[in-house]
Amino acid sequence: MPRGAISSAFRTGTPAVVPTGEEGPLSSVPRTDHRSALDSVLATTIVPAAAEVDGYGTFPRPALDALGATGVLGLLSAPEVGGGGGSVVDAADVVERIAAACGSTAMVVLMHYAAVSVLEAHGPREVREAIARGEHLSSLAFSETGSRSHFWAPMSTAMADGDAVRLDARKSWVTSAGEADSYVWSSRPMAADGPMTLWFVPSDAAGLRVAGQFDGVGLRGNASKPVTADGVRVPRDAMLGADGAGLDIALLAALPTFLTCNAAFSVGLTTALLRDAATHLTTTRLEHLGQTLAQQPVTRAEFARLRTRADEARAFLADTLAALSSGRDDAVLRVLQVKAVASEASSEVADGVMRLCGGAAFRKELGVERRFRDTLAARVMAPTTPALRDFVGRATLGLPLFDGSPEQ
Repeated sequence: MPRGAISSAFRTGTPAVVPTGEEGPLSSVPRTDHRSALDSVLATTIVPAAAEVDGYGTFPRPALDALGATGVLGLLSAPEVGGGGGSVVDAADVVERIAAACGSTAMVVLMHYAAVSVLEAHGPREVREAIARGEHLSSLAFSETGSRSHFWAPMSTAMADGDAVRLDARKSWVTSAGEADSYVWSSRPMAADGPMTLWFVPSDAAGLRVAGQFDGVGLRGNASKPVTADGVRVPRDAMLGADGAGLDIALLAALPTFLTCNAAFSVGLTTALLRDAATHLTTTRLEHLGQTLAQQPVTRAEFARLRTRADEARAFLADTLAALSSGRDDAVLRVLQVKAVASEASSEVADGVMRLCGGAAFRKELGVERRFRDTLAARVMAPTTPALRDFVGRATLGLPLFDGSPEQ
């Protein structure tokens, strides 16, 4: 499918197939055996450090180093540059399984995969090779102080500066800020029509400044911080794709990976929440009755409701991935829906598990309160749930997704 087809579908509401590139649909991409490598990193590094990453707001560098060394960070890189040749289905599987252990680590990997989806299509070969080797961590730098979660309307500028380009911006929240090796960076176009242009920006570029420390409610170790660009100079060939084509590239490459992996992130959290709840309910006893909490009918019914809600989100994610893999006509619609479906379900399940487990859920040793806090992030990450619902309404009513209206 030509590169402009997906953005045309988003603008007109016409269903389209979401490809991974010029070669064909996801089903043609070779699957990789990433699970055994991931199992090892989960057991030895991610799970043991999860409580500390959350408690101290520590960036999970040992986990990222291990994921890089075992090939998980290079999962989406093409075999021609030494990567795993994996698909968004594989990426979603990785994010889901990491999220069940540590939400902060999962979010860092999620944003890396979203950035890699752009870099694989438009980035320099040497960077792609470094990513494939697991030696380069990237992230998206889209949200800005001036336009907040409206990532499609950057306020930052890009201007010719001799033989280079000058970038000025106030990015509001960038995952892995100060920790990633590069950012896939958005700005207004230099000269062309269109809402934005994308750039490859090394994190050590002169003029980049990371502001403060992240001290949030959840995802405390993902280093999500503001990044300011003050006269950052990059070469002209740092432009990813054509001037003004940034939104088309984001819709084609980054957004399907970001939205599906974000849904997988939420599904992974709900899996862990229900596992923790089941352990608590089956091992905690009402001594005066000689029964466990799980033997109480009201408790069982509520657990069943929460499990069903979680399974609905998992089924929707599976259907979205199937739509992408097979090139179904409703693939675009499912991609627009899946993050909102899964994030709202995970928050509902987390709240229900907190209630179901009572006072025990408020203690850190059970792990429920950490996951409860982590579930809250997906709702407000751009595109937010309200924005996605507006997109779905526009797409299904034959309206353009981006029309420059005040509501957007």
